[in-house]
Amino acid sequence: MKRAIFLGLLAAGTALPTQASEELAKKYACVSCHNARGAKTVGPTYVEIAKRYAGQGDAEAKLVEKVKKGGAGVWGQVPMPANPNVPDGDVRALVKWILATR
Repeated sequence: MKRAIFLGLLAAGTALPTQASEELAKKYACVSCHNARGAKTVGPTYVEIAKRYAGQGDAEAKLVEKVKKGGAGVWGQVPMPANPNVPDGDVRALVKWILATR
C-alpha cells in the first residue's frame, strides 16, 4: 500500500515530456507559414524539411536553433522569424515531430 502511494506521488510530480503534434504547431502558430503536406505556403512543408535534413546527425540541433533564433536564405528570401518565447522543450518536441514527418 505504501509503495502504491509513493509511486503515485512520484508520478504526479514527474513532468511528462511534451508530445509534439499538429496541435502544438497550431499553439505556436507554426501552421501560419508551414503545413504538413501539400503546396508550400510561406515556408516549406514539414515533409520537405524532414527530407532535407534526413540523415544529418546534427539536424535536430540545427533546427532547434533555427526555430529559436530565426533565419533566412535556406528556403528562399522570406525570413523565418525568431521564436524566443517558445519553451525549449516544446521547440525540441516540434523539431523531432517535424523530422519524423514523411
